[in-house]
Amino acid sequence: MAPAKQKTAKVSRNPDLTRGVGKFSRSKMYHKRGLWAIKAKNGGTFPSHEKKPEEPAPAAVKPVKFYPADDVKKPLANKRKPKPTKLRASITPGTVLIILAGRFKGKRVVFLKQLSSGLLLVTGPYKINGVPLRRVNQAYVIGTSTKVDISGVSVDKFDDKYFAKQVEKKKKKGEGEFFEAEKEAKNVLPQVKKDDQKAVDTQLIKAIEGVEELKAYLAARFSLSAGMKPHDLVF
Repeated sequence: MAPAKQKTAKVSRNPDLTRGVGKFSRSKMYHKRGLWAIKAKNGGTFPSHEKKPEEPAPAAVKPVKFYPADDVKKPLANKRKPKPTKLRASITPGTVLIILAGRFKGKRVVFLKQLSSGLLLVTGPYKINGVPLRRVNQAYVIGTSTKVDISGVSVDKFDDKYFAKQVEKKKKKGEGEFFEAEKEAKNVLPQVKKDDQKAVDTQLIKAIEGVEELKAYLAARFSLSAGMKPHDLVF
């Protein structure tokens, strides 16, 4: 193995006599370093290298003059995937339900199908108890043991978009014309929806009339009387 080379300390050509004062003057060092020979070789001037072109400095970004007084909260990204609402085991197509809240509280309706939003599509039918085709949350209904055969009822065309409200652009009118138009808009129902209701009722009533006393059962309103215990009732 070759012996390691020992590092020798660098000795300055112009050692310091005292701090900041060299042994040789500037003119002496000029000759000692041979700078005169380099200058003479290059025509009386020291050689110089061409400078590289400098890259343009990036544009200065002006600081923002306005800062909000309060911290602005950034909404978090919603990565949750919506899960379809699970239907209760007691509710199947054709089951008679009792509505517990809302405009038709206490009415019995026939369950047709579950929509993509998780809501239940039900109907009275309208001709029997006045409940039209509508959506109901399953949290506000009671499932009974009574069932209706709805195999002949076509409900493919009904979805959540069918029940969406149609927003129409209103023109500016006078006060009298405005209130009259508002009353008309509330009372008018599209003829297409009336025809759809009649078509569903016609198919459903045929199945209801085939079962004895089922029509009267759907027409009757459910209510609790004195002495009745809800937890003991069998629907």
